Amino acid sequence: MRLLVTSSLSEPIRLLGRAAKAARWTTATAITNGLANDNAGRRFSTSVKQDWSSNIMESYHDSFPKQQAKRQHRRQDPNDAANMASRSMSDHSYTSHSGKGREQWTVFEGKIPVLHQPQHENEGIFAAASTKHSGATSNKDTGSASDTSLIHKGASSESNLYGTVPRTSLLMQLTDRVGILHDVLRWFWKFDVNICRIESRPVSVGTPTGQLRTFDFFVDMEGSPSDDNVSRLLAALRPMTDKLLVLDEKKVHWFPRHISELDLVANRTLDAGVDLISEDHPGFHDPVYRRRRASLTETALNHRWDQPIPRIEYTKDEINVWSTVWDRMEDLWKQFACAEYLQALELMKQHCGYQKDNIPQQEDISQFLLRRSGFRMRPVAGLLSSRDFLNGLAFRVFFSTQYIRHSSRPLYTPEPDICHELLGHAPMLADRSFADFSQEIGLASLGASDDDIDRLAHCYWHSVEFGLCKEYENGQVKRKAYGAGLLSSFGELEYACGSTSDPKVVAANKGEDSASLNQAPPTVKPWDPDVASRQEFPITTYQPIYFIAESLEDAKQKMRQFCEDLPRPFFALHNAQTDTVHIDRPVARTKGIPDPLKAS
Repeated sequence: MRLLVTSSLSEPIRLLGRAAKAARWTTATAITNGLANDNAGRRFSTSVKQDWSSNIMESYHDSFPKQQAKRQHRRQDPNDAANMASRSMSDHSYTSHSGKGREQWTVFEGKIPVLHQPQHENEGIFAAASTKHSGATSNKDTGSASDTSLIHKGASSESNLYGTVPRTSLLMQLTDRVGILHDVLRWFWKFDVNICRIESRPVSVGTPTGQLRTFDFFVDMEGSPSDDNVSRLLAALRPMTDKLLVLDEKKVHWFPRHISELDLVANRTLDAGVDLISEDHPGFHDPVYRRRRASLTETALNHRWDQPIPRIEYTKDEINVWSTVWDRMEDLWKQFACAEYLQALELMKQHCGYQKDNIPQQEDISQFLLRRSGFRMRPVAGLLSSRDFLNGLAFRVFFSTQYIRHSSRPLYTPEPDICHELLGHAPMLADRSFADFSQEIGLASLGASDDDIDRLAHCYWHSVEFGLCKEYENGQVKRKAYGAGLLSSFGELEYACGSTSDPKVVAANKGEDSASLNQAPPTVKPWDPDVASRQEFPITTYQPIYFIAESLEDAKQKMRQFCEDLPRPFFALHNAQTDTVHIDRPVARTKGIPDPLKAS
């Protein structure tokens, strides 16, 4: 079983011994009563839910004065047996090395780096634990320096930057018996160590011969092994566990921790959109268009996260392109767009200047979205990688281009432009359920593997770009579009939602480009992120397969479950007040570091 405990419930976890009994917290006790035994040996996830957390909080508030008094008494009463035992063990862990030892790392099961734990009775639980210095300490015997922050390389500076505290990861192996988890967790309360996350997995199952089951518990907690209370906790836990290891930081792909770090990736654009390298682009041979694109590119490259988005004075030709697209799409929106889109579009006409003869400014749209759903726009010079783009969604930031397609072909674009961004994406981001849906994908992308980024990008394509949902009109189910790729493409919108399933007919009636003329009618599947994550898609033609959700809320809930089931390196939570991302375990952002950080 995978048990996830967020920091908001940290204080009740310290009082788990009493509060869990009052709240009948079956989720935790199930681990020691046999419910955690999964015959297939697979891992599964259970998030901490409000239904029991409210009970714990109630019990916690009721018992808080008594617990505080009891805690104070235990710490001051030298006759208390538990206190004496813990003091004895912790004293034993200090007296042997006096700061002379160096931390030594070994490898557990050939792949997990762990801090070596000396076994001699005159040695402490780990080397250099008693050293209280935050920096390197001189080793007189070897003339070298021993860095007591080895366990959290770089964690100290990041902790100060993001307002968090250092964290330590443990691996505890426990033999199953009734109450074992309670007995272990009470020591965290005893020494005021806050648990951020607990994850368990079965190591062995019981046998008819009497062999007991064993479990590995991965625990992330606040504090460093050099802290007094953490070192005493480790000393108390050691005799209770079959194995106790201090784990190194998990190495993951670089990801932004604060919204300001989006500046480091906003300019890592791919080829398309900046240099117009393809001669097939309608504006490739137009020097005026190329100069205009270069000017808008420079504006986007110079933008910073805490600045208002520069206002663009669009030309008459650019406004004419916008008007042409608006004219062609307006009737189709009324017929095929989902209700959430239509409602938002009406509001944006009132508050953002959405009109046929006016291109709205991104700053006005961004301020409107902030008030409606907490999202904001961010100018970008061109296409970003899937990882960088999805990382921005974790902060409820949408990277948007500012250029528009070439006037020679106003109904065609080989790349996302403002018609796609502002007519397709922006209105949907005003809906809170859709905004939450988008952020779920973004949070799951932080630190994710390349394979999982690819799966999330496929989900994004089949939903945010080309998703359908059901609506009921006069008792009949209608297909409605919520994907921006459909809402900004008149031919494909009617192809995906309309009764005419032959793209040749649609193209003939609407003057569509001939790129999609030889395509068969589409297949529509129920929205299933697991299936969508493996479904390949074309870029230059209509989609052969669309996914339809029961509703936007249904799409969000299924996407949330899919993200929870991914083998994520950590659990991430966005703090909208500070625009930071809170993570539940220590990590080292070592892969794919942005060039500005490499240079520094």
